[in-house]
Amino acid sequence: MSISYSLPLSKGWNRMKKALFQPFDITKWFRIGFTAWLAGLTDCNGGSGSGNTNVNDKTDWVEFFNFPQTAHEWLLENPLWFGLIIAGLILIFIIVTILVWISSRGKFMFLHNVALEKSDISIPWHEYRKEGNSLFLWNFFYGWVTFLSFMAFLVHCFLTAKMLFFGDFDQLAVLGSIAGLVLILIAYIIVFGYISTFVDSFVIPIMFKNRVGILNGWSQFLSLLAKNIFSFILFGLFYFVLGIGIVIAVIFFALLTCCIGLLLLAIPYIGAVVLLPVSYTIRAFSIEFLSQFGDEYNVFPKEPEMNVKN
Repeated sequence: MSISYSLPLSKGWNRMKKALFQPFDITKWFRIGFTAWLAGLTDCNGGSGSGNTNVNDKTDWVEFFNFPQTAHEWLLENPLWFGLIIAGLILIFIIVTILVWISSRGKFMFLHNVALEKSDISIPWHEYRKEGNSLFLWNFFYGWVTFLSFMAFLVHCFLTAKMLFFGDFDQLAVLGSIAGLVLILIAYIIVFGYISTFVDSFVIPIMFKNRVGILNGWSQFLSLLAKNIFSFILFGLFYFVLGIGIVIAVIFFALLTCCIGLLLLAIPYIGAVVLLPVSYTIRAFSIEFLSQFGDEYNVFPKEPEMNVKN
């Protein structure tokens, strides 16, 4: 069986053009865009800040490595602030949990509209309640595993850096420790990146197709993965390169519009509507790719057979 990567992308692009531009219907854009926005509520990462730390000042580094102890002492001396911080963390936990639940349901809503060429909101919200709730449980626990493992990695980085700073190590040992941390980070990104990609691109469509829960969906996908592992590894690489191309295109779009486009993309929901051709194409691309492995993985409705009369 010959597996293509460009053909599913081309078919996804054509599906997007047909659904959004033939004919163009702004109401349809806002309806489908709403489901795309719900589906991507928990997919975006925050930005990064910068500072003016003088890395050559040893005193600053000493203060940095002593920060956990300093923070602990400050919290003990300020119980009111400690209580407010705990309350804030609990509030953030509740909000994030609600967003994950809504997004899990939204992924089936968006998939419903792309696969069936619809612009429904309430119907898929209720129709795929069971599957969406099952996905929520996965996203909740998987999210915590991802977060806690990354926090453990950061703690390991901190302790390693502290040991190297206060210890007497030669340059080769320092470079070796840094290289080891970089390799661990790369492995973390690859493993969790592939898991997230496989869930969104394939496990969810299988759940959608067969109306099963997350564990059953994973079981069916792993069976397919075992027989076509290299095809799916290449899909991940293709998906990664495609994502880089999309980011470059968005940056170009922002510059071309004198950053007005960037402001639109930053507005919740409006940004999802503006980027709907992109998200629609990517969603259609993954399910077109999956359909190459047989009718049992094809989420698109069957075309009516033509009766030929002699």
